[in-house]
Amino acid sequence: MVGVCTQARTGLVLVDEIHNISLHTRTGAEASDTLKYFSERIPATFAYTGIDIEDSSLLTGTRGDQIAARFTSVATHASPCNAEWKALVAQMEANLLLYQHKPGTLTRLDRFLHTRTGGMIGTLSHQIRGAAIDAILTGTEKITKAGLLAVDLDIASRRKRPGSSSAPREDQ
Repeated sequence: MVGVCTQARTGLVLVDEIHNISLHTRTGAEASDTLKYFSERIPATFAYTGIDIEDSSLLTGTRGDQIAARFTSVATHASPCNAEWKALVAQMEANLLLYQHKPGTLTRLDRFLHTRTGGMIGTLSHQIRGAAIDAILTGTEKITKAGLLAVDLDIASRRKRPGSSSAPREDQ
């Protein structure tokens, strides 16, 4: 892999779900060592993403200290409700293959979607995917605001909202 990445002039290596690596297991330790090996030999920027990495066992002990000494942490936040958010919603809508869905419906709901999802891209994807599946199963073949409200919010987004419950709020 090192040779291929070097020959291809790879400039960026993205590793997602790094929080799933456990240094307490043999495979997790091997994965950690492999990532360290790659980062030392591939002349590229490495970006690791995961949940609560700084509080995980990934950065503890001798191996964890070696990992922590090689990287800096960049906290991510919800996306702001701006032109990029609207473009993201438009792109997700463009990827829908619903026969009765009118283009621009979700783009017009971009502020509603931002409020409902808290600006979290994963939650947005969950909402649109859930509404699309419901639209297919019901035969409506389109996504509406009511259809989006019928999709429960994911657990993570409900945890972050003060006073939220397991049922979606109607005032969103």
